[in-house]
Amino acid sequence: MDLKLLISQMVAKDLIDIIMVAFFFYIVFTLIKGTRAVQILQGVGVLLLIMLITYLLKLETIYWLLRYSLISIAVAIPIVFQPELRRALGLLGRGGVFHSVMTPLDKEAVTKIADEITWTASILSQAKIGAIMVLEKETGLTEFIETGVKVNGEISSKLLLSIFMPKSPLHDGAVIIRGDKVVAASCYLPLSENVGAGKSSMGTRHRASLGISEQTDCLVVVVSEETGNISTAKNGKLTVIKEEELLKKVITSIYTTENSHKNKPAENGGKDVYRNAKKESGS
Repeated sequence: MDLKLLISQMVAKDLIDIIMVAFFFYIVFTLIKGTRAVQILQGVGVLLLIMLITYLLKLETIYWLLRYSLISIAVAIPIVFQPELRRALGLLGRGGVFHSVMTPLDKEAVTKIADEITWTASILSQAKIGAIMVLEKETGLTEFIETGVKVNGEISSKLLLSIFMPKSPLHDGAVIIRGDKVVAASCYLPLSENVGAGKSSMGTRHRASLGISEQTDCLVVVVSEETGNISTAKNGKLTVIKEEELLKKVITSIYTTENSHKNKPAENGGKDVYRNAKKESGS
């Protein structure tokens, strides 16, 4: 009866308020999905449940301890969730929540880019020459471009191979690709901040690939110097790519509007690289 009375007293602005709150929580859950924030929030939820039980049972001492513990947790949350908060604000800033995408190049240009990068990765893999190629999407990579040497050359396997040859002065670091241009080489990338199980034993190249993919929406193609494996990093996930056609498909999806937010290489035959983390540690 009380519920019916409450509903009858609702006006349009109350309905709008409820919808906006629901949408807010939907966005929050979308942003933290697949991150360590989920486990931390679950832990906070357990503490709240225990706190409620102690309050109902009038266990004053433990209730007092839990109450002030939650105050400390509230202060620590911005520090603990710093990577997730930065990622969330970045997504909001570039409209990532609504799956907005960059303006695609024409089909011929996209095919050429995918072919050149795939061919380069294949040759480097056979020669076991390490490399990192970062494909910029919507999040600007200017701050990382500025750490390297400006190139601004058209994408070609000859250019990329000349950069990554061991005796080249630009081989140490990452190449950053914007559209159909190699904009910079020998760029420094942030190492992954999530050094959980498996990742701590990875080599610097793979941790750097994960690091940039955690902070931005780019796609990273990385070649291991130790094993020759070709991997891709996106959204903080590293996947080994064993087939050239699959790599072309993944690269193409970055430039193609209808597939730009559906890039899931692990569902198309990729293999989780964490199982081979020890093998990659020297890369």
